Amino acid sequence: MKTIETPTSPLLTLRFTSLKTYLLTMAVVAGNLILPQVCHLIPAGGPIWLPIYFFTLVGAYAYGWRVGLLTAIASPIVNSIFFGMPAAAVLPAILLKSIILALVAGIAAHRYRKATLPTLAAVVLAYQCIGTLAEWALCGSFATACQDFRIGLPGMAFQILGGFGAIKAIGKITASRP
Repeated sequence: MKTIETPTSPLLTLRFTSLKTYLLTMAVVAGNLILPQVCHLIPAGGPIWLPIYFFTLVGAYAYGWRVGLLTAIASPIVNSIFFGMPAAAVLPAILLKSIILALVAGIAAHRYRKATLPTLAAVVLAYQCIGTLAEWALCGSFATACQDFRIGLPGMAFQILGGFGAIKAIGKITASRP
């Protein structure tokens, strides 16, 4: 099975006091601003492709839970303010799922120090299951909370496969730096 190392360990231990943490966060948030806009060009593209979570996964796995957490909070809020998506009514659930994803991905990256398709699949499944239960508690509707599992499977697959590719690319770029 193909595995890739995550970027060098100092990137996984970035601190909130490091300028690099915020610069990387801004780059990852920019991806989380652009990808949803592209996906929303497709009817129901947001619920199908779950684009708001993609760069949160990549950022947390490649750069650690702090970058992931900052991305998880900033991306949905900035998208909602500037583009009206996610809608204010669903913003709490998306924020909660994003935060769960950032923490789960950051912990997995720190523990395993490499990205594999099964590990990323476990991260996506974990945040979706925990997030679904949390969303159910927030909205009171199990059917609404399960929407990602009903129509977002392509997005989950994209997070796993595309996330693996993005993390691999980041690892190569980081490894080639002196």
